[in-house]
Amino acid sequence: MANHKSALKRIRSNETKRLRNRYQHKTTRNAIRKLRAITDKKEAETLFSNVASMIDKLAKRNIIHDNKAANLKSKLAKHVSAL
Repeated sequence: MANHKSALKRIRSNETKRLRNRYQHKTTRNAIRKLRAITDKKEAETLFSNVASMIDKLAKRNIIHDNKAANLKSKLAKHVSAL
């Protein structure tokens, strides 16, 4: 275990960021699950814009890879248009 003041602060800040990233990622995954379960096209279109925004934010913050974000948005767009 590191004893330097800066190293101890880094450990604390890393844990805070890890928990925040975990919360945001889980929230987005739940929103995606909810969107896939919807059968009403109008409701799905409104939710899709929110979910796409959440996915973009995860990619911007490097929580998920850019290509994964693009693939998720593409699959969800296909799902919504097929309703």
